[in-house]
Amino acid sequence: MTMADDRQERIRNRAHQIWQAEGQPAGHHERHWHQAAADIDRDDATGKSAKKPSKKAAGADKAKAEPKEAKAAKKPSKPKKAAAK
Repeated sequence: MTMADDRQERIRNRAHQIWQAEGQPAGHHERHWHQAAADIDRDDATGKSAKKPSKKAAGADKAKAEPKEAKAAKKPSKPKKAAAK
C-alpha cells in the first residue's frame, strides 16, 4: 500500500466516523470528506497518530488505586469534642 493509498483509507475511515457521529445524514458526503481530510492533514502536521490507544491499553501502565480500607487506616482520626453540659 502506498502512502497515498494509506492517506485515502485514513480519510475514508475518518469521514465515516464523522458521518456516524452526525446521525448518518444523507447528502453530506463531500463535507464529511473535506472535514476528514483536514483532520488527517492536521494530525499529520502535529505528529498525532490517527489511531488512539484504547482506554485499557492507555491505563495498563498505571498502578491500581489503593483500597479504601488502606486509605482509611492511614488517616489520623480527629479527636471527638466533649458534649457541653
